[in-house]
Amino acid sequence: MVLNGLGFVQQALYLTPQFFKARPTERLIGEGIRPEHLNDDTLGRALDSLYDYGVTELFRDLAAHGAAQLGLASRFAHLDATSFLAHGEYNSERETEDGVVQIRKGYSRDHRPDLNQVVLNLMVEHKAGLPMLMEPLSGNASDQGSFPELIDQHIDHLQNAHGFDYVVADSSLYSASHVEDLDRNGVKFITRVPLAISEAEEVVQETDPAALEPLTEGYEAREHISEYGGVRQRWLVVHSEAAEARAKESAANRRDREHKEEKREFRELLAREFSCREDAKKALSAFEEDLTASTLAEGRVLRAICFTMDEEGTPVETGEESYLLQGKLVPSEARKAELVKRKSFFILATNELDEERLSGRELLKGYKGQSKVERGFRFMKDPWFVASSLFLESEERIEALLMVMTLCLMVYAALQHRIRQGLQAGERSYPDQKGKPTQRPTARWIFQSFEGIHVLHVGSQHLVLNMEEHHRTVVSILGPGYERLYVSHPT
Repeated sequence: MVLNGLGFVQQALYLTPQFFKARPTERLIGEGIRPEHLNDDTLGRALDSLYDYGVTELFRDLAAHGAAQLGLASRFAHLDATSFLAHGEYNSERETEDGVVQIRKGYSRDHRPDLNQVVLNLMVEHKAGLPMLMEPLSGNASDQGSFPELIDQHIDHLQNAHGFDYVVADSSLYSASHVEDLDRNGVKFITRVPLAISEAEEVVQETDPAALEPLTEGYEAREHISEYGGVRQRWLVVHSEAAEARAKESAANRRDREHKEEKREFRELLAREFSCREDAKKALSAFEEDLTASTLAEGRVLRAICFTMDEEGTPVETGEESYLLQGKLVPSEARKAELVKRKSFFILATNELDEERLSGRELLKGYKGQSKVERGFRFMKDPWFVASSLFLESEERIEALLMVMTLCLMVYAALQHRIRQGLQAGERSYPDQKGKPTQRPTARWIFQSFEGIHVLHVGSQHLVLNMEEHHRTVVSILGPGYERLYVSHPT
């Protein structure tokens, strides 16, 4: 299944035998293994066995072995979640046995809330993006609830196996109760603070850009000590030049939408008549206080004299008075600046108070490593991969397939890291898609460039055809186990 998944052939699992018709199964998998043996019944039983063992526990142990083989020891472990669409009839409306996920509707990262899904929690290490832990969850599971539980269950094993110092996650991890639980359990965290928290919003608004210190290229920051959740922690208030550039247009658009709505409300106010000047003044003041995206200019109260027509058609004062409002609204530059500032800043929180152990620069670097887990999700959800959506006969097999898909990601990340590391250490290169040398080829491109290599059996010999120098470079980097497969010799 891993070989099939990394073939990027966009084939369903039941077509696995067809995929292996063009592959030397005995050479790749084992003596006596033929393509027809790898049928959907065989694969289904394998998935059942994986589930029975426990997919999270099995993957956790495999990942620890893989990281040890690669010599990976990273300071940061990145945690995130995604969802996979699931087609077919499942247990979405009934209670299930303990531990079995429910395929049901929930928050959809694929913008398909109408479809059932299953959620995958994934933790990867920082250097190679190697997955360390996976956990299938029901389709309606939330990040806020599942992240702390996952950390609590596996943190000791993960830290012993991988030796990381900090768990990194997005703002889903950050709440008063979660922060308190993590700190009490001795877990060091790095996470983004939601600006919906009043303290965070105040800190951003009070930050003077002139008082910021350079952090890395394109970023400036200052530190703030917070006691949120009853936990003393460092907040790194970060200004991003790139985010500010993006924010200027979006902030202007949002300000203009708000201004348009306030102008509509102002027209309604101008159409009203008031019986006394004081009521008119109060209405104008109350409206001005509520303005967000507009500024009132030339606002004033006008006295209106009422007339009627006599029998001869001559206007005659009635003696009654009414009061009207006059003025105009202009777009607020202050509101635009406020929105730009809000979108230009973000806050990172950590309960690591020792700046020598974790500087502001390292804190930002650790958080930006979240892109590695996001790349892992893009890999797993690629329609050319094992499955862009899931369709199996049981929830248990879906859990097991998610484990196999994560195992594919682990093999992919491990190979890519080892190849890039070997190219750089030996000052060698590999031709990219345009034929230009690179020391950072993607594993996918390397897999594709190996597609034309075949084994030709001639009597008692077999010949490996179409091997070029760059192929040999990669095989030599990966070591003797690979070299044996790609060398011609007597059968």
